[in-house]
Amino acid sequence: MSDIEAQFSLLRQSADPAVADAIVRLVKDGKDPELNRVNALDFSKRASLDEEKTISGFLQAAKLGLFDLGWNVLCPGCSGVLDVHDTLKALRPDDYHCGLCACGYECSVDEQVEVAFTVARRVRRIAAHDPHSLPLWDYYKQVFWSSGIDLNEDSLSSLVDEVTLDSLELPPGEKAVLSLQLPAQFIIVFEPVTHSAQFIDVQGEPTRERQQLSLIYNKAHPPTGSTTMRPGPLRLSLDNQSGVRTLPTVFIAADPLHDLLGHRRPFLTAKRMLSNQTFRDVFKADNLHVDQRLKITSLTFLFTDLKGSTALYERVGDLAAFDLVRAHFSALLEIIAAEKGAVVKTIGDAVMATFVRPEHALAAGLKMRAAMDRLNAERGAKDLVVKIGIHEGPCLAVMLNERQDYFGQTVNIAARVQSLSTSQEIHITAPVNDAPEVASILAQAAIKPIQKHAALRGIADKMVVYEIP
Repeated sequence: MSDIEAQFSLLRQSADPAVADAIVRLVKDGKDPELNRVNALDFSKRASLDEEKTISGFLQAAKLGLFDLGWNVLCPGCSGVLDVHDTLKALRPDDYHCGLCACGYECSVDEQVEVAFTVARRVRRIAAHDPHSLPLWDYYKQVFWSSGIDLNEDSLSSLVDEVTLDSLELPPGEKAVLSLQLPAQFIIVFEPVTHSAQFIDVQGEPTRERQQLSLIYNKAHPPTGSTTMRPGPLRLSLDNQSGVRTLPTVFIAADPLHDLLGHRRPFLTAKRMLSNQTFRDVFKADNLHVDQRLKITSLTFLFTDLKGSTALYERVGDLAAFDLVRAHFSALLEIIAAEKGAVVKTIGDAVMATFVRPEHALAAGLKMRAAMDRLNAERGAKDLVVKIGIHEGPCLAVMLNERQDYFGQTVNIAARVQSLSTSQEIHITAPVNDAPEVASILAQAAIKPIQKHAALRGIADKMVVYEIP
């Protein structure tokens, strides 16, 4: 058995069998573009697989060395890849600039960092392993744009035929001249390798005189330039001093271009990855640096605590109480993983977990409560009472005590809200209650939230909270 076949065998042992088989087929039979920056969500949809099991399967494949895990910083406007990292630690907190959109962005892991999987070189060599050998439009599709852009053959043909005035591959150290006829529209001369852009606002009366424009490409990533010209002939001189092949492309920045770039599909975000239990378990070495701070604009936190655990130990004895607490933890952790969440840490008898969406946290909370009822019924007692609090809001992903953790007022409020519970009721905050999907879950369960105004320790003003009886 070859080393790769042995890894396939290990993947089948560690991942869902259907997912593992689909990944093995992809590696063996997939076309080159299908093995570059695999969008795990799109892959699961096309293969009719469970999303969470698919993500876990690709993570296991990456751990085995079958795939490389990539963290790509995206422009929220055009979904262009502004920076590429092979580890979470390499993400920078400073601003990223997109030449095509002429905008700067503060990096957030919510929708601006794509997590994708590329087959490892030693497993199978694909064209994208040498991106500078890709044809121009393959470079755009496979390297510049993220897996969140839905470019099929028809839309790519439209991009080439309707939106592009001209394009060329310019080897390092070479010069070239393009002769163009400028229409009375806004034009962008964009170069995706150096992320350089020149805007041309074409307006006024048409002219027959040949206009001149010279552009130099280098490694300095020059700022976006802008100029005004008249409709008519243009002599565009290009000088590639970057040391690598460049791909100058002249786009018409009109509705067809915006429409093409608006064709999006869901992709795996860094925020979702940070709240994935398999990632936290398997990729512990890919944690943040101690001084690294990653901004998350919205994350849902669930805190639990076992009520009266000290009295429980006194009442039933250490051994029986330990077994009960362990059973309680086992049930909670299984539910968190099943509802697309991840355990950040346990503190005594308490659990801190994160979820990408508030409805997943509420569903987990309701299942936790039901699970405790079942455990109590099996014993003919009511010893296990879990207090639950849920809150959603912005936070920072940080390293605390050698563990990837979260910091901010959102975390503090979620912990305080949990303390409001006195029995098995769940307390949620207004941002959670106001989520449409949460309202749907509560309506289906015939649960009517009870509004309260609560004073939370360490929080200056009273907050509106909702009791889920």
